[in-house]
Amino acid sequence: MALDPLATVADLTARGVTVESGETDIAEVYLDVASAAVREAAGCPISQTTSTVTLDGEPGQRLRLPGPPVTAVSAVLIDGQAVTDYRLRSSVLWLASGWSPTCEPSEVTVTYTHGLPTVPADIVDLVCRIAAAALVAYRSEDGGTGLAARDVRSERIGDYAVTFGDHGRITEMELPDYLRARLRARFGGGVAVVRSR
Repeated sequence: MALDPLATVADLTARGVTVESGETDIAEVYLDVASAAVREAAGCPISQTTSTVTLDGEPGQRLRLPGPPVTAVSAVLIDGQAVTDYRLRSSVLWLASGWSPTCEPSEVTVTYTHGLPTVPADIVDLVCRIAAAALVAYRSEDGGTGLAARDVRSERIGDYAVTFGDHGRITEMELPDYLRARLRARFGGGVAVVRSR
């Protein structure tokens, strides 16, 4: 199931970006791609959705689910067998008998609802800014050729010369490393907690 973009054309308009009637489709494409880039960097969908994941179940009693916050769990299977005596606490499933009866990991399949019911304003703004940059590039030359990847650092007119940057960024949709790290830490892809017995 495809997720809705994290921002809409109305959000772009609210930020002062004029989207002409003939540009609505392309603006929606940019919002969708920008949303995918932000979600990929965050390591989770951010907006609320229902997912089914398969995780390794260890002998311990706790199983952390990805994409917090987790609001509901509808089904849990351990190696294909339904389990109902689990508890959900702070995006962690707790099972008294542990998630694997042996020293080897089991296969735990969980269907659950997770993510935020409302996309945070700063994430909406980030997605709008990325999409707006792509829209500006699209408008810069006829036929969308302004979208071609280039990072011009300097230009000279006499005996024409141009210098391109080499920092690896190809498009407006690529997020810098510092922003990727912030999103990952904020939405659950950051520090892991290790418990010992």
